[in-house]
Amino acid sequence: MQINEIRQRVTKVEQTIHRAAQACQQDSSVPQQLKQYVQQLDEQSSQGQQLMQGAQDESRIRQYIDNLEALGDRAKQACEQSAGKVNQELKNAVLQAHDELSNLKRQLH
Repeated sequence: MQINEIRQRVTKVEQTIHRAAQACQQDSSVPQQLKQYVQQLDEQSSQGQQLMQGAQDESRIRQYIDNLEALGDRAKQACEQSAGKVNQELKNAVLQAHDELSNLKRQLH
């Protein structure tokens, strides 16, 4: 997979993560644990934007994706445990980010 293609896919995931973070902020009924995971994902993806801009080292990119995917796993699990307490927009954003990160991780390894 080419670095530019990876960057494009990561940008799409980052947008989805940011959408999930916004949905969390707008809904006061979201369980705290889920909020924390989504916030961590959003912070990590924001920090990773600098890495992705200048990164030519695929191993660093792979590690970044692995870290995001692990957080995505936790967010997905927290979302599933909060069934009925999470609005559909947030649930969709969390699941989409998780799925995209998992697919990207599989392709990079």
